[in-house]
Amino acid sequence: MSYLALSIALIFVLIPLFLSKTLHLGLEKDTMIATIRSIIQLFAVGYILHFVFEADSPLYVLLMVMVMIGAATQNARKKGSAIQGITWKVAVTLIFIEALTQGIMLGFNITPLAAQYIIPLSGMVIGNSMVLAILFLNRFSAEIEAREDETELILSLGGTPKQAIHNQLITSIKASMLPTIESQKTIGLVQLPGMMSGQIIGGADPIQAVQFQLLILFLLLTTAAVTSIMLGTLSYPSLFNQRMQLLRAR
Repeated sequence: MSYLALSIALIFVLIPLFLSKTLHLGLEKDTMIATIRSIIQLFAVGYILHFVFEADSPLYVLLMVMVMIGAATQNARKKGSAIQGITWKVAVTLIFIEALTQGIMLGFNITPLAAQYIIPLSGMVIGNSMVLAILFLNRFSAEIEAREDETELILSLGGTPKQAIHNQLITSIKASMLPTIESQKTIGLVQLPGMMSGQIIGGADPIQAVQFQLLILFLLLTTAAVTSIMLGTLSYPSLFNQRMQLLRAR
C-alpha cells in the first residue's frame, strides 16, 4: 500500500467524525486522539521491528517482549487497584503465559526460533492476556462488592477464605473466558480473523493462512484459561487478613 492510498483511507476516520459532530455525540476529540496515537505508535513499532529483524539479536527480542509485558501490566492493574500487590500479580501472570506458550511452540518446533515469529505471536498472546486480565479484575471486583454479605456469612460459619470467595471467583473466571470461546464458535463464518486476512492480502496461500490462524486460536484458548485462573488464584488471598476476615475495598 502506498502512502497516497493510506492518506485516502483517512476517509474512514472522517466518517465517524462527521457523524459524531452531526449527532452531538462528543466523540470528536477522542476519535482524533485515537487516530493520531495509532498512526504514531504503529509507525514507531514498525521501524523498531525493522531494526530488530535486521539485527536478529535475542537480546532485542527479549527487550521487545518485556516492554509489551510492562505496558500490558500497567494498563491491566488499574482495574484491580483495590487488590494488594496487583501489579506484580498481573506481571507474573503475563510472564508465565508468555513463557508457557513460547516454550510449547519453540520446544515442539511449531514455530521457528526467529524474531519475525516470536514478536508478533508474543504481542497477540500478551495483548489478549491483558484484555482477559482486565475483564477478570473488573468482574471480580464487582462480584466481591455485590456478594460481600455472602462472603462474610460463610466466614462466620467457619468457612475458609477459599470457600467464601469460591463462587465469585468461578463466576469471574467464566465471564472473562466466555468472549474468547464464543468468538471462536463463529470464526470463519461471521468474520475472517485479522491475521488470516492479512496473510491472504499479502499473497500467502489461504490454507497456510488458515493453519497459522488456527495456531492463534489455540493459543488464545490457553491464554484465556491460564490468565483468568492464575490471576484469580494469586489475587483472592489478598482480600483477607491473617484472621481470615474480609478486607474492605480501599
